Amino acid sequence: MTTELHSQWIPIASSSDLPLRHVYQAKLLGREFAVWRADDGYVNIWENRCLHRGVRLSIGINDGRELKCQYHGWRYANRTAGCTYIPAHPADAPARTICNNTYPAQEAHGLVWCGEQAVGEIPALDGFETATTLRPIPINAPRDFVIEALTCYSMADGCAGLVNEDGSVTVTAGDGSAVRLFVQPCDSNHSVIRGVVNRAAQGADHIALLRTHSQALSALRRKIEAQAAQLEALEPMSAPIGRVAEDLVDIPAASTDGRNADLRVQVAAKERTAEGIVSLRLEPLTGSRLPTFQPGAHIDVHLQNGLVRQYSLTNGPGETDHYTIGVKREPDSRGGSTAIHDSVQKGDVLAISVPRNNFPLRRDAVNTIFVAGGIGVTPLLSMARTLNSQNLGFEFHYFVQSDEHVAFKQAIGEFEQAASLHKGLSPDETVAVLRKVLAEPGHARHIYICGPGPMLEAARQVASNCGWSDEAVHFEYFKNTVELDDSNSFEIDLARSAVTLTVPAGQTILEVLRENGINMGSSCEQGACGTCRCGVIEGDVLHQDVYLSDSEKAEGKSIMTCVSRAKSDRLILDI
Repeated sequence: MTTELHSQWIPIASSSDLPLRHVYQAKLLGREFAVWRADDGYVNIWENRCLHRGVRLSIGINDGRELKCQYHGWRYANRTAGCTYIPAHPADAPARTICNNTYPAQEAHGLVWCGEQAVGEIPALDGFETATTLRPIPINAPRDFVIEALTCYSMADGCAGLVNEDGSVTVTAGDGSAVRLFVQPCDSNHSVIRGVVNRAAQGADHIALLRTHSQALSALRRKIEAQAAQLEALEPMSAPIGRVAEDLVDIPAASTDGRNADLRVQVAAKERTAEGIVSLRLEPLTGSRLPTFQPGAHIDVHLQNGLVRQYSLTNGPGETDHYTIGVKREPDSRGGSTAIHDSVQKGDVLAISVPRNNFPLRRDAVNTIFVAGGIGVTPLLSMARTLNSQNLGFEFHYFVQSDEHVAFKQAIGEFEQAASLHKGLSPDETVAVLRKVLAEPGHARHIYICGPGPMLEAARQVASNCGWSDEAVHFEYFKNTVELDDSNSFEIDLARSAVTLTVPAGQTILEVLRENGINMGSSCEQGACGTCRCGVIEGDVLHQDVYLSDSEKAEGKSIMTCVSRAKSDRLILDI
């Protein structure tokens, strides 16, 4: 049941309860919270339960960027509480809907404040600008009973207690020193007294003053609990756990082609990070967080000229207050990279999609090898920063033309002990280095490759020659260089929809699906990202994408609907 107290700001912890990498358990109106401070200073107040088995997150591990459940290792991102990793499914990116409940937080006067539905500012504490936090006093008594008792609280002769509009009590002594006492209603019969003291009297012994309050409040606790024990116990408070609402701001109407721009962000910074490469820092227009992402994720950026382009996030784990992307000026640009380099400026508002991840990172590898070429460093940066934050072993090999082409040097500096720069190598020299780097496949070792098509193909071939399995080699192309053939016509049966459609020459499966009201999601629409992947139940596929591995293409159980077609007269699709 919602009460007036649910909309009030109430202190639930002291700032000193949130030291580095600690998780604090708090309770308010029957609801348990896991409270923790991330390394960026942000205070998280979450429902105190893991979404998997309900284990308390207050016994979890705070690594400064993510909170890890102790039971089965599920990890949740700073600010958003979105799930970033499920150890039982290491090769999959968790769905964006796997997200815990979060609650508003403010920190002031040495206290951490919360309220399930609190908005606006915390109560004014005039005269307590230099206040010191008192030791919290837990007490087995109802909130209202405690407040009434505090009006008689005396810390010295001449004290006067006054109940404020928010239910707190201000006690002022004759020498000008004062204390403001708040009652945190943990449950119907359990409260915590929290207070701040302002030593206004000149020459007062500060430590002695704090000791005096601690002793006086402890004595008052014993008196209150003795009196409360004579009362009939109240029913425990019920705190139902509701569904997590979508935390999207300024959502526009869905576009007709399935390439939605659900978010509006502002370009907070634009800077040159390497020769021909700029980085953009994108921040939410309102609030302090953006939807959860996992390393390897990308976003669609809808540009002012009508083009839609995909860019990987370079963010480290838990950096959900912004997204960072890198954009290379392409000499044969069709208008995307040129628009960002020449037209997009700091302060501009852009429409972007929520993050998608078709290139997820496994965190269960014994050793991970990253092979980046040029601007292909962007998704691998996020992956390396994630493994580095968890002290997991990896190697980072970055192939560039020269030192001027090394992008995101500051981010690479976070793991420079694992980074190797290979500058100005010819194709043959690159292959020779790759043979050394990839010479030893082994159990639970994985490779992640991203870069220009020729380098990526060479790395995949070297890995295959060295004995790496398809399951251990992960790659992402930025564009599809396959020459597409759309000259044939065929039928598609949609097994789940009981519909048969004809795909004529010159049209893609994706286009035909949309013409018939099936708004399948997509991103790059050139067979490189995997967003429009669809299951194939029957039929021979003409694969024209660069997303599927050779073994997946041979298996014939998936198709990229944006570019691939049928070899046979008919395909039965799992739609």
